[in-house]
Amino acid sequence: MRQIELVSLDAEGTLVTSDFSETIWHEAIPALYAHKKGLNLAQAKRCITEEYNKVGVHRLEWYDIEYWFSCLDLGSSEPVIESCLNKIAHYPEVTEVLSSLAGKYRLVVASGTPLKLLDYLLRDIKPYFVRIFSSISHYRQVKTPGFYLKICEEMAVEPGQVIHVGDSWQFDFLNASQAGINALYIDRSGANHKDSLGDLTALKDLLVSSA
Repeated sequence: MRQIELVSLDAEGTLVTSDFSETIWHEAIPALYAHKKGLNLAQAKRCITEEYNKVGVHRLEWYDIEYWFSCLDLGSSEPVIESCLNKIAHYPEVTEVLSSLAGKYRLVVASGTPLKLLDYLLRDIKPYFVRIFSSISHYRQVKTPGFYLKICEEMAVEPGQVIHVGDSWQFDFLNASQAGINALYIDRSGANHKDSLGDLTALKDLLVSSA
């Protein structure tokens, strides 16, 4: 591994839990839809899930809360977002790890979450990062190899000088690896996926051992 200059971290599932997003997408939106359409919650959840699946994770619309509120005719998204803010939480080791790494490396967030939600998710840990990159908001794409190369270009580093950590095998591990970045897969499920990190403390230990 070459001398690492930049540490890139995914947001949801890596730095912060999925509770906020899960509540918005799978509880609050279906509840609002149920009220509007006169359905019970179970029926609304099935309808909403079908709509999500029609779009799929490889299309930009899947990530865009404004698209869904418009498509489903649900009015303003702000009240729903604000009602879910108490669900935002970062993982227990995150603050200590970021504090330790921030003095040694430049830290960035590389996420597929739109900035509208990402700003809320990162509100307590944002000062640790020199840049926040949203593939959706900044480049109108999912996390492709090209997205990671754009980050390298903007941060003036070679891909081999970057470590990226995330919880999506496709979008974080495979696509970052294809860009030439040192990609690491974080698996917080405890399934001990081969060569995966169990949490971000393992990333800190890896960086210390390779320094």
